[in-house]
Amino acid sequence: MYVSQLIAVGHYVPERRLTNLDLEKMVETNDEWIVQRTGIKERRIAADDEFTSDLCIKAVQNLRERYPSALEGVDHIVVATMTADNYCPNVSSQVQAHFGISDCGATDLNSACSGFVYGLTVAHGLICSGFNQKVLVIGADAMSKIVDFKDRTTCILFGDGAGAAILESAPTSDFLVSYTSTQGELASNLYCTGLSETIGPNRRVITQNGREVFKWAVSSVRKGVGLILEKAKMDASQLDWFIPHSANQRILDAVCEKLGIPSDKVCSALPYSGNTSAASIGIALSEGVLDQKIQQGQTLCLYGFGGGLTQSGLVCRLHQLN
Repeated sequence: MYVSQLIAVGHYVPERRLTNLDLEKMVETNDEWIVQRTGIKERRIAADDEFTSDLCIKAVQNLRERYPSALEGVDHIVVATMTADNYCPNVSSQVQAHFGISDCGATDLNSACSGFVYGLTVAHGLICSGFNQKVLVIGADAMSKIVDFKDRTTCILFGDGAGAAILESAPTSDFLVSYTSTQGELASNLYCTGLSETIGPNRRVITQNGREVFKWAVSSVRKGVGLILEKAKMDASQLDWFIPHSANQRILDAVCEKLGIPSDKVCSALPYSGNTSAASIGIALSEGVLDQKIQQGQTLCLYGFGGGLTQSGLVCRLHQLN
C-alpha cells in the first residue's frame, strides 16, 4: 500500500503592503472599522506585472531554499487557484517549465479558498494510487487582479500570495482523515464571473454576499470540522494546531468558540496578509514551521472553505517535516 508524508513547505507574499490607512483614501472606511469586522491590518498586493504563476514560482523558490533537495524526483504538480494567468496554459505547466522538472504531470484545480486542502487531498490520492511518487502542491491567488477597489465590502479583505508543499510516498502516512463538501446551490453568494453571465453580471470581479457567507461559514465549518474529528476518533483538545482558511477574524472566532478551540492553537496569517484565498492555509502552515511553532510529531487540522461554496479539511500528524 502506498501512503504519503509532507516533507517540505514554502510560501511567498508580495512586497507591496496595502494598509487600512491606504484604504481610507480609496473608499469610505477606516482602520478601526476594518480591524473590528475582519481582523485585518494590512494585505500584500502583487505588482502590476506580477501574476499567479510568479507567486507560485517564488513560493517554490522559498521552499527550495529551505529544503534544497526537495524538488528532486517531483513527478506531478498540482496548483490550486481561481486567478490563473491564462485560460491556457495552466499555471502548473508554467511552474514546471520554470524549474525544468522533467517527466512531470501538471494539474490546475479551482476550489477557491478550499483549494490548498483540495490540492493536498488530490496529491495524497495520486500517491496512494501508485500513479505518482512525489507531488508538489501550490495554493496561490492574485486576488487583487479581480477585486473592485471601489467596493469596500471586498477590497478590505483580499490579498495576494502563495503557499507550497511537497508530499512524497512513504511507509507511514501523515494523513489520518479527510473531508470534502460542496453546496453549489449557494454559489451566487460568492463568485467571480468568466465567460458566462448565468450566475451574475459579467463584471469579472469578486462579488459576495458577506452576511450569507458568514452564516454559512460559521454553521458549515463547525459541522465539517466536527465530522472530520469524529472520523479521526479525536476531539478538538487533541489538536496541536488548527489551520483554517483565513477568511476573516469574526468567522474564525465564531467557529473556534463553537468547537472549543482556544485562540493560541490557531495558526493564521490573516492580520498581515489578508484573505489570500487558496494561499492562506499554505502560507500559515509554512510560516508556522518557519517560526518553529509547528513541530514534527504534532497533529494538525487544516480546513478550507469558500467559493463554490466548497469545504475541504484534513487531519494530519507530521512525521518528517521540520
